[in-house]
Amino acid sequence: MNPTAAASDRLRVAEPRAVSARLPGNIDMNTAPDVTAPTAIAAPDQAKAAALPRIKLQSHGFSLDHPDQALGEQLMANALGVTDREAMHGIIRQLVKASVSGERPDEVNLSFMISMVKSIRPRDSVEAMLVAQMVSVHVMAMRCAHHLANADDLAQHDSAARALGRLARTFPAQIETLNRYRSHGEPAITVQNVSVGDGGKAIVGNVTQHASVIVSDKSPAAARHAPKAAGSRRRPASADAKREAQA
Repeated sequence: MNPTAAASDRLRVAEPRAVSARLPGNIDMNTAPDVTAPTAIAAPDQAKAAALPRIKLQSHGFSLDHPDQALGEQLMANALGVTDREAMHGIIRQLVKASVSGERPDEVNLSFMISMVKSIRPRDSVEAMLVAQMVSVHVMAMRCAHHLANADDLAQHDSAARALGRLARTFPAQIETLNRYRSHGEPAITVQNVSVGDGGKAIVGNVTQHASVIVSDKSPAAARHAPKAAGSRRRPASADAKREAQA
């Protein structure tokens, strides 16, 4: 037998099988994640029924990928914080347009944006619109950061830097607006350096302090209970001293 042929046969036998290009756990940047996959905690049937439906982009629009169309629409409406089908489709259409990368909507961006909206949990239509703006601003900011990192000349660099700066300032303002709206516009009350001695009473409000009287702006009646001046306490003492001297 030819020694070279035998060695070639041995090499072919030892040759490993082809390995899949996508190993378990790897993330494909060009493929939208499957948000309908069951988690390790929930039962498979329950997770499949309750999972947020995936949005499939089509040439004429989009569709919800869920075995029960009515349930899928209800789950999506709850995640977006709206109460009816028209509002849900309107928010999704706006997110689809905001997800455009290049000249076409990006399914990966869209899945990310909807996931972020769901995690913030808008509670009504106002919050739904504000949160949709927030995630859109974030996506635009990261897009500007990408353009800034790949700028070829000074003009592109300055344009991307200005846009990124404006978007970066807008995002925390939106967070503050959302927090204020959720707290019904009630301002926070901060009390500093309050000291109350034994037997004393704290006064809530703006306080004006003079040499002998403390008066609260919000409690005019408190002036009637203010302590007497020090001079009034000294007068009886001086009268007693005179009487003792005369005796």
